[in-house]
Amino acid sequence: VQLQASGGGTVQAGGSLTLSCVASGFTFSQYSIVWFRQVPGKEREVMSCISANSPGTYYGDFVEGRLTTSRDFPFNTVYLRMNNLKPEDTAVYYCAAERNGCTGYGPNMDYWGKGTLVTVSS
Repeated sequence: VQLQASGGGTVQAGGSLTLSCVASGFTFSQYSIVWFRQVPGKEREVMSCISANSPGTYYGDFVEGRLTTSRDFPFNTVYLRMNNLKPEDTAVYYCAAERNGCTGYGPNMDYWGKGTLVTVSS
């Protein structure tokens, strides 16, 4: 089982990035995919979730319309497009797979990927 997040890097404030999460080793279509971020010393935040079916999308309250998540079933990939990035968006971004629903609650995640670092310069 593997979840591989990529697409991080350094971007100037106001810029955009698209992160990718590629899944393997499990039935991708049966899992919701959640994006989290974490700054050292701070609590992990839920950025978005895209459900297995429909699929429905959900975003954290603080997102302010700057994120879009989508999934590509044939390529077992979920994307997170982030616009109008701010220095406070600097964090390590992770993706995780959740079998039952789209709770975004850490202990409910079945699989975790390694993170990708996003740095936003002012």
